[in-house]
Amino acid sequence: MIHVCVYFQVHQPNRLRKYTFFEIGHSHFYEDEDANRAISRKVAGKCYLPANEVILALIKKHEGRFRVAYSVSGVTIDQFKKHCPEALDSFKRLADTGCVEFLNETYFHSLAFLFSKEEFKRQVEAHRELVRREFGQTPTTFRNTEFIFNNEVAETVEKMGYKTILAEGAEKVLGWRSPNFVYQPAPCKKLKLLLRNYPLSDDIAFRFSNTGWSEHPLTAEKFAGWMHGTRGNGETVNLFMDYETFGEHQWKETGIFDFLAALPGEILKADDFAFSTPAEVSAGASPVAKLDVPDYVSWADVERDLTAWKGNSMQDDALEAVYALESRVMKTKNPDLIRVWRSLQTSDHFYYMCTKWFADGDVHKYFNPYESPYDAYVNFQNVLSDFEATIGR
Repeated sequence: MIHVCVYFQVHQPNRLRKYTFFEIGHSHFYEDEDANRAISRKVAGKCYLPANEVILALIKKHEGRFRVAYSVSGVTIDQFKKHCPEALDSFKRLADTGCVEFLNETYFHSLAFLFSKEEFKRQVEAHRELVRREFGQTPTTFRNTEFIFNNEVAETVEKMGYKTILAEGAEKVLGWRSPNFVYQPAPCKKLKLLLRNYPLSDDIAFRFSNTGWSEHPLTAEKFAGWMHGTRGNGETVNLFMDYETFGEHQWKETGIFDFLAALPGEILKADDFAFSTPAEVSAGASPVAKLDVPDYVSWADVERDLTAWKGNSMQDDALEAVYALESRVMKTKNPDLIRVWRSLQTSDHFYYMCTKWFADGDVHKYFNPYESPYDAYVNFQNVLSDFEATIGR
């Protein structure tokens, strides 16, 4: 039996408002609630609500044979509660089917592991409690922010009690091996590693509507044929992608929802293929080998490293500055201040400061509210300067 493991990342950050130097010391409101509300409702209307409706219909149509997984960041769930509760309700209906697994991650979609293992653990535990409370599940599968992974991440996650971890199936991780098997991180004894098949995942996430692509148009029948062609080269095909692929990155008019609705039926025409959640794949398969991953990898761009968030001096300066406040913030024991500090850790703030795509990477600027990486840096540092002064009083 060949598993088809479908996982979606669901994340929307809290956006900072335009905060000028002259407001430092006078205004302590940092977030753009109008933008948060507008974007939350826009993406929910274009993606989350219609896509969840399709997924729910597929689960019912295939009588539970179609199964998927999600990781919904804590900041996204918070926004749902404030601005779009119907979106959260639609995810709860999926949880109620028993065919959907909800994964664990850092609550604030942060880079905490790179700077503070204690803060990382606190955010993971907070997110685990949130998943229990909202979806009635205790997660056993973990995925780090943006699939940031190495041996140390794996070892830490195993010690925290998780059974499965997801990562990018990059060549620098696999070498000559295939991503279509279950592996084990080198330092671990029990933790199992599922790797994204990025060529097949990106055929949907990035190339679906590209009319210049040699395989355009991509039909469910054609893609299922590619999936069936993996026979003899693995036991699980892991399709991991942003959920916003459906309706937001690939608009409804491209036919992406029709593709989604038709795909499971085409794949299940082969009796030796079955949809499984990450926990189910992990429970049913033994690792074929250990993988040694000493250096960090992620699922960002062609480099698949950390340079999307730590690639220039502005990003490094901003990251070091925010994490340098940890002990002072925690000593306040003020939940409001701690929450603001954690919201400032969200990886998107530093992604907006990335310079390597600015001239030619429109896709990377999709939800970027800033005219330049420098503007993002200055705005963030203005906010951080006021916040530091606030906790110092």
